[in-house]
Amino acid sequence: MSNKVIVLGSLNMDLSIAVDRMPKIGETLRGYDFLMNPGGKGGNQAVASAHAKAKTYMIASVGKDPFGITLKEGLRAENINIHYVRDSPASTGIAMIVRSDHDNRIILENGANYMLSCNHVEEALEQIGMQGDIFLTQLENNLSAIVCGLKVAKQKGMFTVFNPAPAITLPREIYKNVDLFVVNQSECELLCGINPIDEESLKLAFDSFKKLNCDVIITLGKQGSAASIRGIRYNLKAYTVDTVDTTGAGDTYAGVLCAMLAQNNPIEKALQYANAASALTVTRKGAQRSIPSHDEIEKFIQVQSI
Repeated sequence: MSNKVIVLGSLNMDLSIAVDRMPKIGETLRGYDFLMNPGGKGGNQAVASAHAKAKTYMIASVGKDPFGITLKEGLRAENINIHYVRDSPASTGIAMIVRSDHDNRIILENGANYMLSCNHVEEALEQIGMQGDIFLTQLENNLSAIVCGLKVAKQKGMFTVFNPAPAITLPREIYKNVDLFVVNQSECELLCGINPIDEESLKLAFDSFKKLNCDVIITLGKQGSAASIRGIRYNLKAYTVDTVDTTGAGDTYAGVLCAMLAQNNPIEKALQYANAASALTVTRKGAQRSIPSHDEIEKFIQVQSI
């Protein structure tokens, strides 16, 4: 029997524009290829989970404005349960994304995302969280709600997955309630002081998380990803694809990973599918619109293995 994926996280409207190069101070450049796309790390991860065929719930907050309405309608259309997406007097969160040279730079306006309360999170988890469910969260909501969510989820016997992005220095108490960290290289460096750029530094980073009794997956961009799960090391090479837009690639990885774990797949398969889904995402523009379906992921893996 499959378990649920419950995502506590942000919902933003992404306003994205491409430019040939980043402007200098005081300079105005002409952009092109403007996109308005539902996003937010929480929303992206929930959509990725749903696309990978997991029963997915969203705990979040949006404004009572057109962006908030659009975001909720989009999640509902993806068969994501939005009963615990609350309406806030604050405006819906916004992400301003500038795309240049196959990469992106993002500026966030937190808005309603920071109005999510510990009481709302606790109430939601008490009603829908069950032992064996997967709880996934990030750092685009206020920290008190995230700390509360991890604590309650752990108490209820859920498997807790934490993607600490945008990265900040975390309170020590948070680590005891995290089963699995999913981090990129810069997030890893901020958390443990080690930038995993080679085999030696990777081992040091894994040892650092092991001392905290946490498993960890480190995404390494074009070098793929590496993981230390229950003392076992996993290495996955990156797929070679034509990169168009990296927005949402890490979120897709985390969401698909959790979906595969919720459906009782072995960790090796979960890592493989997450790796493939992330690779497919960067070949498309936008955040949620770029997230592949389960069938697309399977087909991609089959083609790559031939």
